[in-house]
Amino acid sequence: MSTPILQVNDLKKHFPIKAGFLGGTTGYVYAVDGVSFDIMKGETLSLVGESGCGKSTVGKALLRLFPLTGGQVILGGDRIDDMPNGTLRPLRRKMQVVFQDPFSSLNPRMRVRDILAEPIRNFGLAKDSADLEQRLEGLMDKVRLPRDAINRWPHEFSGGQRQRIGIARALAGEPDLIICDEAVSALDVSVKAQIVNLLQDLQTELGLAMLFISHDLAIVEHMTHRVAVMYLGKIVEVAPKRSLFGAPKHPYTEALLSAVPVPMPGAQRERIILKGDVPSPINPPKGCRFHTRCPYAFDRCRTEEPQLRPVADALAEGHIAACHLHDRPAAENPLAGAKGAQLLALG
Repeated sequence: MSTPILQVNDLKKHFPIKAGFLGGTTGYVYAVDGVSFDIMKGETLSLVGESGCGKSTVGKALLRLFPLTGGQVILGGDRIDDMPNGTLRPLRRKMQVVFQDPFSSLNPRMRVRDILAEPIRNFGLAKDSADLEQRLEGLMDKVRLPRDAINRWPHEFSGGQRQRIGIARALAGEPDLIICDEAVSALDVSVKAQIVNLLQDLQTELGLAMLFISHDLAIVEHMTHRVAVMYLGKIVEVAPKRSLFGAPKHPYTEALLSAVPVPMPGAQRERIILKGDVPSPINPPKGCRFHTRCPYAFDRCRTEEPQLRPVADALAEGHIAACHLHDRPAAENPLAGAKGAQLLALG
């Protein structure tokens, strides 16, 4: 097998809680608490989960926007989690980001030309002014905006057009990996579809790897290759798209999928309503972090933390889940067999 573009091993980010302006640390917010995954060249891995589960923190941690608490991040064979900023700087072009809000992620005081030229100049990618101009025109073509729009200001564009500019800026550094942090959640439905199709076309054309952070499972199902499901700072399930949407192997994933609207008239899914609120990331539950809301929890779930491991009756290889249910006989496992497979037929 080829080497992954990105390898993440036991990534942790704990934010300290301070008591007053000069007070000491009274605790920690365990925003990301031991996350591991990898992404291959040309692959899209979607990171999903409800708000507050740590998805965006993972993306920011990978980009080294703040120091990490622990873990390893290996980008293209180079370990970057503990790399000095000066050494890391030329490697940053390999991993770029498209932010959630197209209205605040672009500098309103810079024309589009300058926004796109900045990363090209920073990384020394243009040989001369003619080469720079050619690269700028190519970027506008790639994101399907007219070339003459390059001299306009960000406020002169719609939200979808601004996001295209954000994508062009991410492409300007010729990256191997793009992190899309809720990149379509602020857009209208029809514009979402256009941006998703654009990202897929660019991935095919350029061979990009992509970490697609989202809470919209309908979009995730359309564009991803694999899905990682997060809950309260941990990944609870990772699987190829068809296997996860067809037969989820974690109760939390099953509940998430039950909330996805069914596009077929007259078809219905059995909605799973989780009881209780998400526990605080300051004091996460012992054992399985989901046991306080899980309809299938038993004594072991409350004391022993489950580990991610392969699931025997999954629809595809590479389907792993962190759930003690899979140690029980099939007759006692509500996630075993074809129960979940109905989801794929309906959706």
